[in-house]
Amino acid sequence: MGFLCSLDAPISVSTVRVSKWITMLPFLYAFVMTVAHGQVRYSIPEEMNKGSVVGNIVQDLGLDVKRLKSGRARIFTEDSREYIGLNVDKGTLTVRERIDREELCAQVSPCSIHFQIILDNPVELHRIDVEITDINDHAPAFEKKEMSIEITESVAQGARFSLQSAHDPDVGSNALQRYTLNPAEHFTLKELTLTDGTKYFEMVLKTPLDRELQEEHNLILTAFDGGTPQKSGTVKITIIVLDVNDNSPVFSQPIYRVSLSENIPKGSLVVTVSATDKDKGSNGEVTYSFSQSTGKEVMDIFNINSDTGDIKVKGVLDYEKSKQYELNVEAIDKGGQTDTSKLFVEIIDVNDNSPVISVISFTNPIPEDSIPETAIAILNVKDIDTGKNGRFRCTLNSDLPFRIKLTSSNIYSLVNDRVLDREMLSEYNITITATDEGSPSLSTNKTLRLKISDVNDNAPVFQRHSNTAYVMENNSPGVSIFAVTATDRDSLNNARISYFLEDHSVNGVYASSYISVNAESGEILAIRSFDFEQTKEFNIRVKAQDGGNPPLSSNVSVKIIIQDQNDNAPQILYPVQTGGSVVAEMVPRSADVGYLVTKVVAVDVDSGQNAWLSYKLHKPTDRALFEVGLQNGEIRTVRQVTDKDAVKQKLTVVVEDNGQPSRSATVNVNVVVADTFPEVLSEFTDFTHDKEYNDNLTFYLVLALAVVSFLFIVSIIAILSVKCYRWRRERMFYKSGANLPVIPYYPPLYADLGGRGTLQHMYNYETYRTTDSRKSDLKCARPPTESIISLENSGTQTVPHAQREKTRPKYDEVRASTNNMCI
Repeated sequence: MGFLCSLDAPISVSTVRVSKWITMLPFLYAFVMTVAHGQVRYSIPEEMNKGSVVGNIVQDLGLDVKRLKSGRARIFTEDSREYIGLNVDKGTLTVRERIDREELCAQVSPCSIHFQIILDNPVELHRIDVEITDINDHAPAFEKKEMSIEITESVAQGARFSLQSAHDPDVGSNALQRYTLNPAEHFTLKELTLTDGTKYFEMVLKTPLDRELQEEHNLILTAFDGGTPQKSGTVKITIIVLDVNDNSPVFSQPIYRVSLSENIPKGSLVVTVSATDKDKGSNGEVTYSFSQSTGKEVMDIFNINSDTGDIKVKGVLDYEKSKQYELNVEAIDKGGQTDTSKLFVEIIDVNDNSPVISVISFTNPIPEDSIPETAIAILNVKDIDTGKNGRFRCTLNSDLPFRIKLTSSNIYSLVNDRVLDREMLSEYNITITATDEGSPSLSTNKTLRLKISDVNDNAPVFQRHSNTAYVMENNSPGVSIFAVTATDRDSLNNARISYFLEDHSVNGVYASSYISVNAESGEILAIRSFDFEQTKEFNIRVKAQDGGNPPLSSNVSVKIIIQDQNDNAPQILYPVQTGGSVVAEMVPRSADVGYLVTKVVAVDVDSGQNAWLSYKLHKPTDRALFEVGLQNGEIRTVRQVTDKDAVKQKLTVVVEDNGQPSRSATVNVNVVVADTFPEVLSEFTDFTHDKEYNDNLTFYLVLALAVVSFLFIVSIIAILSVKCYRWRRERMFYKSGANLPVIPYYPPLYADLGGRGTLQHMYNYETYRTTDSRKSDLKCARPPTESIISLENSGTQTVPHAQREKTRPKYDEVRASTNNMCI
């Protein structure tokens, strides 16, 4: 069988000359010899027990056990059965399956098993031949236990009679050796040899038969083989003596030769044999058959017409199984006389077998950074046809980064011829086509599905380099703010992305104290609750890192903006509400329409619409006399004061923000309508709590008189100061009507934060007053905005001035109501 492909480079195989005997069982042995071309040959008897040692390839091939393990040593056979196994741990060949030489090779001798030992990294091929020697495990056997031969009495001395041949599947000395016939009074055995060396025996008449003396002769034919111990088989022969048939059939040709194509259909005529018998009548009638020496396998393929001698094809002819058949044809007349002839059938090969592609080794997947000429697969390609029918060529489907090259006889290697990129194409379907040169040509395809394994050559990529996330203040700790997502073109562990927070300082605090990042999902979580009034926004950086070795990473920035929530109610800065003395605003009866009584000053530390404040009166004493500015909180008169108006007026101002839901605060403003201070004193008693006088009433009256005198003088000075200040304030900040600009007033410790109109939380007002006019002590702590007149019932007047802090801004110019009185 020839091939088109040539050997690129011979594989180095260690030549080992080993000769050893291994005693396994009685009459069993193992023999190792050196075969040409680097082949190791062992010889073992058939029927060895499973697990029996055949040979030590570590010693015979010059290898070691570590090389067998690292190279993933294995056995490759061209047929499907593996009789011999490889023990990689010990480096020995062992019997894997029962080996029957007769089943494996029939009569072919010597009988050998051929296989190859393959090692990877680097690839090595070692050819092993194991010769299976015969043991005498079969006795000669006849197809029939009894046979009957009819012989006419007129048969001349020396007449030959075909006997049933015994069959012994053993070969060599264990095969059939000789026959004996008992008794041997009239007959003897004659050994004959066919052209192919096959021996058969015929029974020869030694002395004439006399039917009248003995009509039947019983003989025992015994067949012996040459084994030790010797085995035999017997058949009983009954000789029936007939009368007067003294001519035997004679074939027209001693040898017939025919050539047939292996694809000839069943039932086709091969040849017609013919024989003649000079006798007449029934003694001259000849029948044809295959002799007993013809094997059963041949009889399954051909059949003969017993009357006409036509030999036809019965089974399927296969040149690859048998190239020639030899048939023994026998002609026998009614008297039992026979003649034999040979028929040689030569089989002509036709291209009926496609090439066969077997994968010996396949590395799948391979890394995408594999260098060119990396061996991917080792293939065994063969075509059992002969001549040009058995020559073939191997090709690959086009446009693939691979090629196939011949490594040794019938062995091909599949290699890559350029660098691979898994991200461009992660899988290839490689189709290998083997086409022979027959006419018509036959081809076979073998498709290998090769996957490209990933290496970490791509870093994670974010969709955007920067992101903006929003979170409402007063959030619950652990709430999800945002999620960043990165992608990696790699696969498996190289594409498994973990997310990490790059910790850096945010307003003097590490970012990890504000937020955390889920390493698996990239979800950004708030660790604590945010306060918009303290922190409005900050930036963080998140790193995405893959699981490769070494890992690759990329960063993304996230700007987190805190959104305001209406979580702060308005705070009343003025007038200050205390639990001590009563504060009242004085309005002269001569006040004009639009007279500014006082101004309610409030702030909201929220931002946006949450800090938009509106003012309104709640159940005023007289709605027709006062009104409050919706936006500025100014309390003004809406008409002239009349005598019917009550001296004391109590106004409740509600300050409400614009949040959802809105928050509010209330403040009570006491207004006294009077032109003189004594008139105020006479009415002020209604603002104080009613208590009973004690036994020291006289003492308090005297004390009150002194206080009233002192307060009268102070009040004159205060009224003049208030009038001057009011005139100055109206000139600076206000216009007539309600459309007044917002007062640029910031109390101490309140700073404008980014122009958002919000104030800090921390601001304290401390005021100490007495509400009981009967007490003799008076303590008046000056409000943060202005000095006010404070009078207790005892009449004692003090005006303490709190010492201002150095860092506190001056606020004299923003005194909202200099006409307030502390009575």
